[in-house]
Amino acid sequence: IVGPRQVGKTTAVKIYIHEILLRRMDPKAIFYYPCDELSDYKELGEVLDDYLSARKAWGIRSSYIFLDEITFVEEWWRALKSRIDRGAFKNDVIYVMGSASIELLRRKEMFPGRRGLGRDICFLPMDFSEYAEKFGNLTLKRGTLSDFENAMSANKLFSTRLTQLFQMFLKTGGFPVPIREYFERGKISALSIKTYLDWIRNDWARAGKSDKYMKEILTYILRARLSPISWLGITKETSINSPNTARSYVETLEDLFMVKVLNIISPDGRILYRKNKKIHITDPFLYHVLSQYTGVRVLEEHIVESTVAAHVSRTHDTYYWRNGTEIDVVAVVNGEQLGIEVKWGPKRWRKPRHLKHLILLDEENIPLFLASISWTKE
Repeated sequence: IVGPRQVGKTTAVKIYIHEILLRRMDPKAIFYYPCDELSDYKELGEVLDDYLSARKAWGIRSSYIFLDEITFVEEWWRALKSRIDRGAFKNDVIYVMGSASIELLRRKEMFPGRRGLGRDICFLPMDFSEYAEKFGNLTLKRGTLSDFENAMSANKLFSTRLTQLFQMFLKTGGFPVPIREYFERGKISALSIKTYLDWIRNDWARAGKSDKYMKEILTYILRARLSPISWLGITKETSINSPNTARSYVETLEDLFMVKVLNIISPDGRILYRKNKKIHITDPFLYHVLSQYTGVRVLEEHIVESTVAAHVSRTHDTYYWRNGTEIDVVAVVNGEQLGIEVKWGPKRWRKPRHLKHLILLDEENIPLFLASISWTKE
């Protein structure tokens, strides 16, 4: 189970544990352990062995085991793999949870043939369609990127309310704490912003990244205002000397669900990895957190474009196009390129000739568009 900090992973798991207990399962057959203070696989192994010994004494043969925030336990997978190979968990269900996507998902490759019916679950901040339905008390029709016109027509009745809700979403994003504060008090507290910033600074420190360098890179990204940038360009404007180091820092931000990097896709479908990238902050609330951290003022039009890009990237491979003409977001839908241009305020734009399928979004239809699509990847 992966997802950014403070998005509700632990809360959801504890609700699930409560549901398991309602089935009259022996509480001793459920083991939840937060791994924040463990340093390596040896310490994790000791914790697991202690539980295995205890449950043997209790006569428990099958367990649900939840290992929370396992990401930064060094070589955590070794503790599980060796015990799986010994058959210690043959009757168990094991959940591993963390706030860094690639680290957990990469390590699943260490378990070939050992995952049984296991699958990956990604917890992301609430998308705007969920947000509008929950906090606008609306019943929305939802389509997909390949079939959304009927849903937009059905939901057009709610356009005014959706526009109001979208303005709120641009302040709170999809994170539970700022949402609750905004709806209870009409604003998001400085403490909430500071608390979230402390969490993510701690995470990139545990990933071995310098706070000074990370602040410089985030400052550069925000000042770029969604203009395509290069790793070399970062080194010219920061005290980082190596393009590879710059890339490593941005990849860490992406692993922590904070940014989404878009590469150029050519008309013939090739991904041009060596070309400049567009780097989007993944959630409006994160924009506000990082703006306060860096001191860089962010414009609403850029928050909106990033919001659209982040939503589309939840369900489809997502890129951009720029070569004389420009498209903010290009999604690959059913093997074909779908261009999405985001126009929030005055903006000059020319349609690329090579795109057969194009969606032009503006201030009036962006909330309706985002509300009318299911952003959950099947």
